[in-house]
Amino acid sequence: FCGLKGIKREFSVPRTPQQNGFAERKNRTLIEAARTLLADSLLPIPFWVKAVNTACYVQNRVLVTKPHNKTPYELLHGRLPSIGFMRPFGCSVTILNTLDPLGKFQGKVDEGFFIGYSVCSKAL
Repeated sequence: FCGLKGIKREFSVPRTPQQNGFAERKNRTLIEAARTLLADSLLPIPFWVKAVNTACYVQNRVLVTKPHNKTPYELLHGRLPSIGFMRPFGCSVTILNTLDPLGKFQGKVDEGFFIGYSVCSKAL
């Protein structure tokens, strides 16, 4: 994969974060974004993994990198990302319940909170 995309792999010595400043800075940016998402949504700390994944997903599709003037998604896939479906992390959602057998007059939706995007389908 790396060879096909023109990526050169370099390894650093274990437990020396100063050798990998770029990755450390990106990690800090994602952690700060996740902290902000959790604080804004009022969701508890156990949702931190979902917040980090959502921050990464959004930043790869929205933030423009300086030298290329494109998003990371554009650089990898060669096309603009679709962002019209994006929603705020932690917002209220209704989920269509098609699995449980429901009576004629029972509600067909469940209430929930948005906690991230699917990376393998177009579902939220």
